Amino acid sequence: MKSLKYLFLLAAAAALLSACGSSRYHDPDLTAAFAMESTAKDGAAGGEAAQADGEGGSAGEISGGSGNAAGEISADGEISSGNEGNTSDEEILSGDGDNSAANTSNSGISGSNSDPAEENSSSVDLLFSGDIYLSDHVLNAYDKAGGISGVLDEGFRTAISEADYFAGNQEFPFSSRGQAAPDKQYTFRLPESRVPIMNEIGTNLVTLANNHTLDFGTDAMLDTISALDSAEILHVGAGANSEEARKPQIVDVGGIRVGFIGASRVIPVASWTAGASSPGLLTAYDPALLVQTIEETRPLCDYLVVLIHWGVERAEMPVDHQTSLGRRCIDAGADLVVGSHPHVLQGIEYYSGKPIVYSLGNFIFGSSIPRTALLKLTLSEDGSEPHLSLLPGTSSAGYTRMLTDAAEKESFYQYMESISFDISIDENGVIHPAAPQSEDN
Repeated sequence: MKSLKYLFLLAAAAALLSACGSSRYHDPDLTAAFAMESTAKDGAAGGEAAQADGEGGSAGEISGGSGNAAGEISADGEISSGNEGNTSDEEILSGDGDNSAANTSNSGISGSNSDPAEENSSSVDLLFSGDIYLSDHVLNAYDKAGGISGVLDEGFRTAISEADYFAGNQEFPFSSRGQAAPDKQYTFRLPESRVPIMNEIGTNLVTLANNHTLDFGTDAMLDTISALDSAEILHVGAGANSEEARKPQIVDVGGIRVGFIGASRVIPVASWTAGASSPGLLTAYDPALLVQTIEETRPLCDYLVVLIHWGVERAEMPVDHQTSLGRRCIDAGADLVVGSHPHVLQGIEYYSGKPIVYSLGNFIFGSSIPRTALLKLTLSEDGSEPHLSLLPGTSSAGYTRMLTDAAEKESFYQYMESISFDISIDENGVIHPAAPQSEDN
């Protein structure tokens, strides 16, 4: 009976996708993997049914490979014997707190936060932010207002609530355990009791692959994962071992399967890299494991996003390792690469027709963020090209607001064009890649 139930679900899923036509976002070849994960969620029998059918494993889990070593000290000093390097956000102070979190785990494929009545909509919108750190400035603004209205203005709150999905970089752990990393200039953490603020922001998924997740050690990192699981916020880029750290999240967003992978090329010491049996991050100093993960995830989703921590702080232009690694991610199968870590905005490049957004800067962080933005990705079920747009903003005293003045927005778009590569941004914030040149020219 269990096998019959599984076969029925496969047939039903195949019929549903067939009814959707030949859209680029409804590939019948992906039906089996997606239906298998749904069956596994339906009870303990799901895994047995999948094994009986010869599939083995869940669609959201990537097998094979082992943790990649972060390697020797890099030429640009991103891995050292203990000193973090060039962190320079002087307004940020370390957080602290108490409480503990229960142990739970995320599945590889999840539903979106969209209304079931909107599942048949012709397009979906996903929003991406840069760094999020609930610093003292942010917490003071939150507590003073008695809620998220003290942290985000109505414009950004509305944009996030109306989007189908929102993802960002969480630049801190939730925990009260562990000791601060030695010789590290800035160490961040918050108590698990503050996790609901991430829900109030509207966060659906975060990448934990960055240079602060292990500020208080592996126990604090594992507490963070448990706290996010309890809050039903998905995460990528960190785990109890290398397989967990590189496990993608594949999310059904309005009928489009969007995959997310998180990785970091900025860590203070090599031991932050997850090993075969040791907790840590998916790192990309040696990009082989990241590339392998992208290649293995590509067949399981319709659109693949790589969230990566890289670059040099306060630099508005990407350095060589960003451009080479970003392009390698695209070559491996990523549809969009979104960067973080520089704490400032960096430019946008289209490579082989796919966008690399080198840095979205800080979104919710310190006392002063002159320029910030949310990146909006619109995917259409009819097979038309995805398009990107920017929602510009600024922040002070822990309060981030959207730009509404036409002149301010125009100035912002002109600035982004000036630091980008062969793109234009129209008055609505829509990003247009330069038209390819004719071979005759």
